[in-house]
Amino acid sequence: MTTASESLTPAISSARPIQFRKVLSGLLSHSVLILGAAFILLPFIWMLLTSVRSPDEIFEGSLWPWPRNFYGAEHYAAALQQVPMLGFMLNGVIVCAGILIMQLLVAIPAAYALAKLRFPGRGLLFALVVAGLAIPIQVPALPLYMGLAFTGLLNTYFAMMFPFFLSVFAIFLLRQSFKTFPDEIIEAARLDGMSEMEIVWRVVVPSARPAIAAFSIFSIVAHWNDLYWPLIVINDTALAPPPLGMMFFADAEVGTNYGALMAGATIVTAPLVLTFLALRRRFIQGITMTGIK
Repeated sequence: MTTASESLTPAISSARPIQFRKVLSGLLSHSVLILGAAFILLPFIWMLLTSVRSPDEIFEGSLWPWPRNFYGAEHYAAALQQVPMLGFMLNGVIVCAGILIMQLLVAIPAAYALAKLRFPGRGLLFALVVAGLAIPIQVPALPLYMGLAFTGLLNTYFAMMFPFFLSVFAIFLLRQSFKTFPDEIIEAARLDGMSEMEIVWRVVVPSARPAIAAFSIFSIVAHWNDLYWPLIVINDTALAPPPLGMMFFADAEVGTNYGALMAGATIVTAPLVLTFLALRRRFIQGITMTGIK
């Protein structure tokens, strides 16, 4: 006759390999993630360290990452004084904010209509939205430039923002988010006498904040780093956004003061990092929860 402890021994012994495999799998997956994060962060870490190294250390190509002589004050002062770096960043804020506001004002009603309203041609319109995702800015660049030149709007903030007011990616992302919103709540709001626009902005949008935050990060990063279109429509240094301003800075420095160039690149990159850190939870929620239906 077996005791209770004897009967539990095989179960315990069989559970140990399962737990060991789970621990090993977790260690392997986390190791891969850590290596991937290190590979992605290494250029940024090297940029930050180069911005505080002395010129001799930069050119000697030492693999030792920590600087022997700290030159951060000189390099950052050069980046801020020799060119209007803060002005470039202010231009970037104006351009990114203007583009994002217009994108949301256009995309939110359009996404709601495609997700919740029934009308002829809705499927065709959504197919056109999806097809629009495959069209890069380089395709309509020439007619857009000619139109802006004809109207005398080149070399303005509007010229940098106008081609991006309509974002098919925003419509697609927000449509997927709006589809998860209960139809019963919308019907109840209609019975209460709310118009469709009131339903959009007062009922549906508050529930889609994670998706809006996720798209906002995508939009800010894309247009903060955009060099192609500003390089075409802007030739005034006072209107240059950060990437174009960094190119002016490189020309002014004749490409020799790499410490100052890395300091300027660090200054330009810092707002993107802070924006992502501030919205990271909303960003993760928006990416993981969008498209459940």
